[in-house]
Amino acid sequence: MLIDFNNLNINKLSFQTEFEKKVKIFLEEWFSEKTGVNVQTSGSTGVPKIFEIEKKKMINSAVMTCNFLGLKKGNTALLCLPVEYISGKMMIVRSIERGMKLTIAEPSLKPVEELDEEIDFCAMTPLQVENSLEKLHLIKNLIIGGAAVSESLKNKILEMNLSASNCIFETYGMSETLSHIGLKQLMPEQQDYFTVFENVFISLDNRGCLKIFAPNVNDEELQTNDLVDIRNEKQFRFLGRIDNIINSGGAKIFPEALEALIKKEIPNEAVFIGLPDESLGQKLILIIEGDESDEVIKKISEIPFEKSFHKPKEIIFINEIPRTPNGKVNRLELYKSINANL
Repeated sequence: MLIDFNNLNINKLSFQTEFEKKVKIFLEEWFSEKTGVNVQTSGSTGVPKIFEIEKKKMINSAVMTCNFLGLKKGNTALLCLPVEYISGKMMIVRSIERGMKLTIAEPSLKPVEELDEEIDFCAMTPLQVENSLEKLHLIKNLIIGGAAVSESLKNKILEMNLSASNCIFETYGMSETLSHIGLKQLMPEQQDYFTVFENVFISLDNRGCLKIFAPNVNDEELQTNDLVDIRNEKQFRFLGRIDNIINSGGAKIFPEALEALIKKEIPNEAVFIGLPDESLGQKLILIIEGDESDEVIKKISEIPFEKSFHKPKEIIFINEIPRTPNGKVNRLELYKSINANL
């Protein structure tokens, strides 16, 4: 279904599917006299929780994204993310704020399968993009969030030979920042650093973790557990989560950095974890999604790891890596599952 937010009359719209009815519930909540709306966190870094967000701060967030991308009244957008989470809610709010024409598509692995004409704006998860490569040329501005974009996916996007008018970005943010506070361009130029929006201030704590002060969307300074390299007052590079660090024989290992290296060579999802070990403290284990493959093992063995202790002590293949409801790898559940079966 299509909702024209430049000429909206909810009573004249026909919400048929369960997902469309969820969109209707959100719209009724948004246009009610309430000053806030409830948002659910993904649970990828802890227990899922529900908290209330002020509508005016969601509008501020929408303005920052729309200004950065140059979105304007009458543009077309596509919603294909769950509206329980901030990602889906903010797609609707951006469309409301700019008066865009929003197409509602059921969240799925192939959300743009039926798309046959150009649209100005869409947000998808990496997994959705992976299954929508042949349609990317129809999306003028695509933002990818919910999980890190793998090197393998970046390469697949580059291989599509998109035009310079197709702009693709990776996002950085969380529920508390009302979706993202910065974007990193993947196409037409591939950048290494995220650029934060106007009136967003970044700094480091004594652990090297990112601190964010974005008064337009959150009154408090937010402390993350994300280890970053700050290039200047507007740009930073993500290194990994401090709570994911693996301490093996006294050496600190950032699994996300090694995963990015692995995914340049193999198409499979790959996750490093540290399992208890009497001599090392933690033993570096590589988990690969898919059937066991001698070819994959050979490719990994040929990777020139920077340090000898970066090479996994063991490689385990599993059918499916556990994920949160919005597609992020659930490292805690993966660790519990692997540890219980060894």
